Order: sequence, then structure tokens, then C-alpha cells
Amino acid sequence: MTDRNRYRVAGSNNAILLTVPMVNGRDQRIAMSDVQIDNSNSWQVHHWRTIRSVYGRAPFFFHYEPLLQALYEKQYSSLVAFNTETVGWVKRQLGLRYQEEFASGFLKNYPAGVNDIRSLKTIPVCSATYYQVFADRLGFLPGLSILDLLFSEGPQAGAWLKNL
Repeated sequence: MTDRNRYRVAGSNNAILLTVPMVNGRDQRIAMSDVQIDNSNSWQVHHWRTIRSVYGRAPFFFHYEPLLQALYEKQYSSLVAFNTETVGWVKRQLGLRYQEEFASGFLKNYPAGVNDIRSLKTIPVCSATYYQVFADRLGFLPGLSILDLLFSEGPQAGAWLKNL
């Protein structure tokens, strides 16, 4: 159970969990580079329809829509390929300039000074708030996908993150 194949978006009644299905399910003990996406159902169509439905009226949705839609129209075979492409897309939208590093193999213990976050069950959630589409009904929902921030704050999302 990790967040490598799932993300949450704001729905009108509560947060919606979207999951990228994996071949052989979730309890695999294999390298991340070997995790394959199960494309036997139309998960990308479902995800894109959900995103359009819940964020269609967000202030900056139409600014990002054509660029993001392309990610959901492309077929991915591995989870690493999908995640790498989506992280790259987010970096471009936020104007972030950092280089990811990929492990060449599994290390049971990392050397001193390396922040090993593998034991985290969930990604830490920030307590700062921003405008959210359904905040009038639900209050602020923490732990949503970066898409929520982008569609709500637009080009200011990067500046908002830097001020955390």
C-alpha cells in the first residue's frame, strides 16, 4: 500500500481516490521498474472523466486541460513510465528545475545522510490552505493531488509551494 499508483482528487461530496491498476495486484515484491500497469480496463478514461467532472469549473482547469489530457490518452505499460511522465508534466507546469535520481538497485539500508522515506505509509500532508473548488461544502481537504492546487491556483501554485 503506497501512493505510487494512486492519488486523491476533490469530489463534490468527499475526496475521490483514483488508482492505477497493476498487473498481479498490489502485494507484489518486485522492483518498481518491473511493476506493470493493467490496461485491460479503461482506467485512463475513468480517471480523465473524473478529473474533468470534479475540476471542470475550477478557475484554471481549462488552462491545463489540453496539456494534461494528452497524458491520459497515451498508453503506458509500466507504472514507472506513467509516474515519470506525470512528474515531468507537473515540474514543467510549476517551473521546477530539479533532477530526479533513480536507484540502480535495492538497498536494504541507506548510508548515513540519505533520507529513506520507504517506511512512510502516506505522504506527509501540509497544513497550509489554498482555495479549493468544494471548500464551501467540505471545508479544506488535505492530501489531494497536486492537480487540485494547479487547477485552483494556476500559475501561482509554484509560488504557493515555495512559501511553505
